[in-house]
Amino acid sequence: MFNSSQKSVFWLRLGCMCLIGLAALYAGAASAHVKWFAGYDVPAQPKLLSQVVSRQFLALTGLGFFIFFLACAVERTPIGHSINKGLDKLSLMFMYRVDDLYRAGTAVFFVAVPLLGGTILTPELKTAHTHIALYQIAIAIGLFWRPTMILSAIGIVVLYIYGVREYGFFHMLDYPIFLGLAAYLFLSGLGRNFRNIRPLDISRWLAGITLIWASVEKWAYPGWTYPVLVTEPEIAFGFPPGLYMNAAGVIEFTCAFGLLWTPMIRRLSAIALLFVFISAIAPFGKVDAVGHLMIIIILIGILIDDKPNKPLPVWLSVVGLAAVLAIDLLLYYGLHALRYHTMMF
Repeated sequence: MFNSSQKSVFWLRLGCMCLIGLAALYAGAASAHVKWFAGYDVPAQPKLLSQVVSRQFLALTGLGFFIFFLACAVERTPIGHSINKGLDKLSLMFMYRVDDLYRAGTAVFFVAVPLLGGTILTPELKTAHTHIALYQIAIAIGLFWRPTMILSAIGIVVLYIYGVREYGFFHMLDYPIFLGLAAYLFLSGLGRNFRNIRPLDISRWLAGITLIWASVEKWAYPGWTYPVLVTEPEIAFGFPPGLYMNAAGVIEFTCAFGLLWTPMIRRLSAIALLFVFISAIAPFGKVDAVGHLMIIIILIGILIDDKPNKPLPVWLSVVGLAAVLAIDLLLYYGLHALRYHTMMF
């Protein structure tokens, strides 16, 4: 018979193994941001919604919803409590170093990004202005002192606005994670919450929203990734490209939504996404490592955060998933149609 501690470790290992196995099906081309490695055309006509919402899509989303519902139900059982306790023990030594993690990780990121050459915030956002590199290094230096963290946070917002000016508002909707990061650094520098909302929760929500939004690209523009699957066929594990991209979008969307949910769900979602993003570094190299560094840092912060939530009804998980999926698709296609005069249905 296991004692309480052994049960926690057992259920934690089992849960993590299941998540990593699921995430392994997604790791590869779909876990890399395809705009960094292949040709893309944001104004181009996406697949029509009537084509996206196919029988295969509905079957995969139905399976994703069922797994998510099951995980939410498990969280309210002794097994869920054991998994949370195991995660608490795993992250105990880091729980009070989240602020250091964010500051150090952000500093490394804003030194590494200029080394990619003519880049702001992410690898596909290019600039010919050489002084932008010095500006980003100044953001990194500002993170060494708490009062100047506020200036670094403002600097990140300015870079985001510059990205909007250069690439358009719709393109920059891929990256609200940087606004969440700026909010974290600004509030942390002030040493306060925003109306009882912790800085960590703001960055968590914006990271989740970023990945929820990005999942639509896998359904709307699967053709951007197909050339990568041709050159690296092993990435798709033998699945047909269309099925692989549909499944990748469902996994990313479900895990991203999980980041917005209750403690066990968001922490296990963070583990799955960490596996996905870290596993993509080997095949895609330094561009992927730098590009995904901030999301990796934030996911680690989510994993080691032990703040409890008020329990949510299990049925709300499926309702929430369905509502957010519908909103996500309609917003993406609606804003794209307004901006680029494309068709929705």
